Amino acid sequence: MSPTPTADPIAATLDMLVADSTEHYYNPYTRFDWPEELSGDRWWISPDLLTVAGTPWAQELGEPALKQLSRWECVNFFSLNVHGIRELLMEVTRRIHTDGFHLPSEFFHRFLGEENGHMWFFAQFCHRYGGKIYADRTAHFGDDSADPEVASFLVFARILIFEELVDHFNIRMGRDPSLHPVVRELNQAHHDDEWRHIVMGRKLVDHLYRPLRERGDQKLLSDLDDYLQRYLVSSIQSLYNPAAYRDAGLTDPYGLRSAVLEHAGRVLYHRSFLRRITGFLQGTGIVSRSPFGT
Repeated sequence: MSPTPTADPIAATLDMLVADSTEHYYNPYTRFDWPEELSGDRWWISPDLLTVAGTPWAQELGEPALKQLSRWECVNFFSLNVHGIRELLMEVTRRIHTDGFHLPSEFFHRFLGEENGHMWFFAQFCHRYGGKIYADRTAHFGDDSADPEVASFLVFARILIFEELVDHFNIRMGRDPSLHPVVRELNQAHHDDEWRHIVMGRKLVDHLYRPLRERGDQKLLSDLDDYLQRYLVSSIQSLYNPAAYRDAGLTDPYGLRSAVLEHAGRVLYHRSFLRRITGFLQGTGIVSRSPFGT
């Protein structure tokens, strides 16, 4: 059984987040104006967030090809959001109003409503301007543990990693005037909700890890560390989609993915994307290091 948070700072944080969510509620189905089409003359993803940034391909392709790539990497990024949100909706729904999660359940209701809206508007974008949602090709890290404390910790740790990585992109693109206005608006809207989810996610992950640490089982803690290291790497790898390269008209998409992903120039970008979440995980002693160095 997962431990029940006590009426302490977690409760105060929950009250604040529920109030803020209620105050800033919006209808995702009516909020956005959807243009008939988006021009290929503008960026769909900030150039420094493209998977070829910092590599020779960024210079070799030229701006028109890079803008075409930005279109499909935007569709891939929003597709990743659709798939990631689907998982977190299922996992949180399994736990709402169950033993150990009574206190955060009021917040979970807001969380589920907001995330359902996010999944809808990201899917809308993909279908309207890409004609598809890319298939979920990411590695799946199931929580096969029969131990409910371990399973719940891993679920909420994965959710937090996903949200922190996505939010790094949302913040950057929500403020980038070079992007299509609808791309900026979707990213900004997501960030405006996501900060609440991240605040609560950090509290909950730290809380769920404490009883696991207190067991004094070093093998278990090492296994959790390794699991999350692999999940962080897999999350980064999901940004590199050969289908997006193919749709952008680039040759040898699988070879290009391998070459770009392994290029030394990408390491600094990976560190930047994960700096906030790895800082939290290392600061709480949950992971021993960043998978891409410091």
